[in-house]
Amino acid sequence: MRRKIPSLQALACFEAAARHESYTRAAQELALTQGAVSRQITALEEFLGQTLFRRTRHGVALTERGRDYCAQVAPRLQGLEQDTLDAMSPQGSGGTLHLAAVPTFATRWLIPRLPQFHAAHPDITVHIDTRTRPFLFADSGFDCALFAGTPEQISAWAGTRATRLLPEVVVPVCSPALLGGTAERTPAELATLPLLQQSTRPNAWRAWFEACGISVETALSGPRFEQFSMTAAAAVCGMGVALVPRLLVQGELQRGELVVACDIALPEDRAVYLMQPERGDARPALGVFTQWLVAVSQ
Repeated sequence: MRRKIPSLQALACFEAAARHESYTRAAQELALTQGAVSRQITALEEFLGQTLFRRTRHGVALTERGRDYCAQVAPRLQGLEQDTLDAMSPQGSGGTLHLAAVPTFATRWLIPRLPQFHAAHPDITVHIDTRTRPFLFADSGFDCALFAGTPEQISAWAGTRATRLLPEVVVPVCSPALLGGTAERTPAELATLPLLQQSTRPNAWRAWFEACGISVETALSGPRFEQFSMTAAAAVCGMGVALVPRLLVQGELQRGELVVACDIALPEDRAVYLMQPERGDARPALGVFTQWLVAVSQ
C-alpha cells in the first residue's frame, strides 16, 4: 500500500519557509529559486488539501493548520537528518550514544572528561545535543540525558529512571572588584548589589534570600540570562552577583576571576542526574557510559 507521505523536498521547503516566514530566505538557505520553493509548497498544500501559508505585507505567515503541521514535521526532519548522518559516518564497533545535556554542564564538566571515556572505550561514539528542559524520549531519539533538578522535578519526568551523579551546590559569586576588597558580604549587603538572573530558575534569588531570613524587593530584578555560562561571564565582567552551581565555575574561582560573595548555599536538594527512558531495550553502550559517569562523578 502506498504511504501518504509527501515529497521530502516539499517538506524541506515548507519547514524552511515556516522558520523564516519567507519564501525568499528559504530559497537562499536551500540553494533554490523562490519560484521553486513556491511550487513545492503549493504542491504540498494540494497534497494535504490544506492552506499552510497566508500572504502578508512582509512575506508569508503560517495558518493555524500550517503552524500545527510545522510543529509535527520539523522535529521529524531533524531526526531524519541525524539518522542519515549516523548512517553515513563510520561508527565504532561498540555503537553510538545520543546524549542530551544542559549546555553549560556539557561544556564545562562533561566534555573536558570525555577524552578519558574515549581512551577507555574507543569503540563507542557519543553524540551530544543540548536540551534545557525535560522532553519525551519516545519522540526525541535520545538514549539518555544529563539534567539538573530536585528529586521532585526528577520524579515528575514521566517514563524515565534516574541515576544521581553530582550534588549541585548553588552559591552567589561575583568579580572580586565588585566587593571592593571585602572577602564576603552578608545577605543584606548582597541585596544592594546588582543581581544577575537565570531565566531557567527565575525564583532562585528570592528562595536564597528567604532562606537567609530576609525579604528583598529586588530579588526578581536584574539582567536575565538563559544559560549559566552567560550568567557566569556577566559576573566575571563585574555586571553583578550570580547565583550559580559551584561545579560550573570552578575554573573562574581557581583563577580568581570570581569569588564566593557569601558562603551560604541555596537550600535545595539539587543534583545532576543521568536520565534514561524506562524501557528494556537500552543499548549495551549506555550501560558502559552509565558506569563510567558514576565512577568519574565520585
